[in-house]
Amino acid sequence: MIQGMTSWIDTHCHLDAPEFRADVLAVRERARQAGVRLCVIPAVAAAHFESVRSLAHRCGDGYALGIHPLFVGRAADADLAQLDAALLRHRDDPRLLAVGEIGLDFFVPELKLSPLRERQEFFYREQLKLARQHGLPVILHVRRSADRLLKYLRELAPPEGWRGIAHAFNGSQQQAEAFIGLGLKLGFGGAVTFESARQIRQLATSLPLDALVLETDAPDMPPHWLYQTAQARADGGAQGRNEPAELPRIAQVVAELRGISADQLALASTANALVALPRLKELLA
Repeated sequence: MIQGMTSWIDTHCHLDAPEFRADVLAVRERARQAGVRLCVIPAVAAAHFESVRSLAHRCGDGYALGIHPLFVGRAADADLAQLDAALLRHRDDPRLLAVGEIGLDFFVPELKLSPLRERQEFFYREQLKLARQHGLPVILHVRRSADRLLKYLRELAPPEGWRGIAHAFNGSQQQAEAFIGLGLKLGFGGAVTFESARQIRQLATSLPLDALVLETDAPDMPPHWLYQTAQARADGGAQGRNEPAELPRIAQVVAELRGISADQLALASTANALVALPRLKELLA
């Protein structure tokens, strides 16, 4: 990171994804040069736990361990015991920040139906219990599933309440307020850069500033300047790969929507990330 540059935290970035396999260190250095001081790398499957942890240590970043709802169909019940063991084994690792990415996905048609719907809910509930048991925040996948996520958050809340992030939030104002009321921050990324994303842009504008954190979800969720339509891809155009280096430009869109400076947003979103994921404080020290 260039001295004097505004610094950012990318609270959700899949640096372990296959798209980054050939050049992950170069990708991370570009982000650093752009002012992204820390990335949070969430796991999506038990098979990835150690590689995610190793990558976070190599890159000087933080990580989360969990089983993503899109992966529960191929996950075994024993993977939950593996998660429990990994959380215990690495409990003193300051780079272990949360349990995630966990949650529910009712966008993919087959995931809305039995048996995968029940399978998702089982894994989500059990991982909430593990987060509570180990005293860790949660990083939540929320796709057309906000009310069901909220139901289990309320039922399984630890005495001190939840901390964490509802990643790539795209619910209603009422749902947003419910997540915030339970102690969670809401993640905003590339989707907010599309003028057609009216609901997301309205939330990014109107929610309290202390409720927002920033993310890329790289290599996914590209901002509008990287996005290629299905027709463009059919015509031979390549879909732009999202990277954490895009975060400052995404943040500029949010700052403009709110009528504040990028520096103000950087300070606020960093403070919010530290509340959501308290172990980040040690990484920033």
